[in-house]
Amino acid sequence: MKIAILTGGGDCPGLNAVIRAVTKKAILDHNAQIIGIEDGFEGLIHNRHRKLDYEQVSGILTLGGTILGTSNIANPYKYPVKQGKKIVFKDLSTQVIQNLKKLGIDSLICVGGDGTLSIAYKFYQKGIPVVGIPKTIDNDIRGTDVSFGFDTAVHIATEGIDRVHTTAQSHHRVMIVEVMGRHAGWIALHAGVAGGGDIILIPEIPYDINIIAKLVKSRHKKGKRFSIIVIAEGAKPSGGDITVKKTVKDSVEPIRLGGVGFVLGNQLEQITGIETRTVVMGHLQRGGTPTSFDRILGTELGSKAIDLIKSKKFGHMVGLQMNSFVPVPLETVAQGARLVPLDHSLIKSACSVGTCFGNGLKS
Repeated sequence: MKIAILTGGGDCPGLNAVIRAVTKKAILDHNAQIIGIEDGFEGLIHNRHRKLDYEQVSGILTLGGTILGTSNIANPYKYPVKQGKKIVFKDLSTQVIQNLKKLGIDSLICVGGDGTLSIAYKFYQKGIPVVGIPKTIDNDIRGTDVSFGFDTAVHIATEGIDRVHTTAQSHHRVMIVEVMGRHAGWIALHAGVAGGGDIILIPEIPYDINIIAKLVKSRHKKGKRFSIIVIAEGAKPSGGDITVKKTVKDSVEPIRLGGVGFVLGNQLEQITGIETRTVVMGHLQRGGTPTSFDRILGTELGSKAIDLIKSKKFGHMVGLQMNSFVPVPLETVAQGARLVPLDHSLIKSACSVGTCFGNGLKS
């Protein structure tokens, strides 16, 4: 049995735990040969790969990132190619399929978020035996209650919120902590609650600047001379739009978010007259050593992926639902991001202790 594995999309703590589990189990249980594809689908397009053996993956459990490298712009169905001075997008999926056949691959494991797994589903539809593993710090993949990388990101974001508390108290400021979350506010919600955020702003709930300003001024009058606001990068005001940091022309997803915390801070300072500072956690949330939870989850997902291959359950992802690992059709994953439901228990619990979500929502 010859198995290929790739890690696509953004890097994520716990990826190496998955690579290690896939490689070791496949070798020990099935005497399989493992081929590591370099830089996600980029490696399948340009034939960049290497054999993974037992010794190579020993000692990588605690490492952040991915030893195989990754790319979040290498979509084989819409791949940027330079023609003269212009960038055009071409469908190179046939080239990928041919390269897989030349390698003699019996199955392909794709580790990634909804974008990577949507591409994987397209290849499955073309006859490639594919198995998926959910990876994203945003925790927004359909079909699984949690994905590895999320716990580490929440831990890092929470630590950042904890640290700004002291300077907020000392200088009587409003401190805004901007975290990742393009479409879904899972990181902001969990880190905001864990860090005691007074106001949590997520993409699913458009915010009203006047409601936020009113709460900040009210806290100030009551002697609480500081406020902590946790905001997801994809949060937007009622009737407004997302804040775009820049546009990358040669990318399948050219829009890069960022800076909504600064926009909110400037508006809030003008309305309230209270000094406001913004901290952007950015890629700190992706880096470093994965938590024990993410190491364990990555190990289990990698192991279960080999089980799916053994049972020929292709076209599926390993999902964690109600503390059980289940096969989830990639078709389900490809339907889009898993958003925070407005009736989520954590939102209700946060509201019950006085947390504001910027729109007057109450428990």
